[in-house]
Amino acid sequence: MTAGRDPGLQPERTRLAWRRTTLSCTVVTVLAVRTALHGGASAAGLLVCALCCGLWLGFLLLAHHRVRALATTARPASLTPRHAAAAALCAVAMAVCATALVI
Repeated sequence: MTAGRDPGLQPERTRLAWRRTTLSCTVVTVLAVRTALHGGASAAGLLVCALCCGLWLGFLLLAHHRVRALATTARPASLTPRHAAAAALCAVAMAVCATALVI
């Protein structure tokens, strides 16, 4: 007789990690908008600002998809390589945009 899987608190910790990361991306996006519009809006600043907002929306969609998967099933499917790569790309691209705004 095999015992059923006891996930413990791992799925909850994973959901909380996705939510924290989403909150961090939200703060970065708000700061990017503030920086881009501070002292007058330039075309380049608005472009980078729009790019940050698009990346934030993309990451928000990915995170929402993953949080829902973790909440609806006892044993969710693994994160697909495509989704993992998209999340990593959003994070790295947002860091590049932030660097471009600061410099």
